[in-house]
Amino acid sequence: MSSEDWSSWVGRRRRREDDLCAAQVRRVAATLDCDAPGEGALLPPLWHWAFFHDDTPTRALGADGHAARGEFLPPVSLPNRMWAGSRVWFHRPLRVGEHVLCESSIERVVPKSGRSGALVFVTVRHDYSVAGEAALREEQDIVYRHRARATARPAEQPGPAQWSEQIQPSEALLFRYSAVTFNAHRIHYDQPFVTGVEGYPGLIVHGPLIATLMCAAFGRACPGARLRGFAFRGQRPLFCPQPFHVAGRQTGAGRAEVWAADGEGVASRGEIEFE
Repeated sequence: MSSEDWSSWVGRRRRREDDLCAAQVRRVAATLDCDAPGEGALLPPLWHWAFFHDDTPTRALGADGHAARGEFLPPVSLPNRMWAGSRVWFHRPLRVGEHVLCESSIERVVPKSGRSGALVFVTVRHDYSVAGEAALREEQDIVYRHRARATARPAEQPGPAQWSEQIQPSEALLFRYSAVTFNAHRIHYDQPFVTGVEGYPGLIVHGPLIATLMCAAFGRACPGARLRGFAFRGQRPLFCPQPFHVAGRQTGAGRAEVWAADGEGVASRGEIEFE
């Protein structure tokens, strides 16, 4: 377990503003091979991740492509940083063209110990509002850990699905999603880095991309449903170019469970509340 004390970082805040411009929305749609909503239309669930980026200069990036630590996020010394999952609450829809304020705060910094050694979990809350009206709240979990060679673990097997869509990840898809989310983490586009330094067998499919695909598949299976809440957690990586599927089933009134799985089993799970 990490002996570093990060308590002074809890409560740290920052503000960012962005326009949900139609040009960027079209880029996301092109990346995902779908139609782009026009000006004033509803922004599809989780597309807000294509906005509110840190404009970190290239010279300020670390060896892994992430921004250097110690400005907003704590300077945890563990070398690997991953997006472990999120919980999102939808208060009112975001629309293409709106000007949105994002206010972020560090909620928790929790050292733990896992099979690969010391871990540090940082939970960041993001509150999005339009003209003072709350639109969306997200709690994002970031995990720091030691660099370790990937090892095979038994994967959980999915249950019966009411809908399922096959995904064939490509290098172009991963590169474009990195571009529209301004994500320079090299595990998604740098094959020599991810295999030689990180020790994985291939490029890693972004966790938020998987979450976006799970939500999109739910939307096509349940047209007209309005999301009230969504939570997802990554259980293990998915690698390009190995195919996987996103699937799910309703579990009760206004509730569904979704997952992403490849031939080995489940890699990411999510829960949806809707009306």
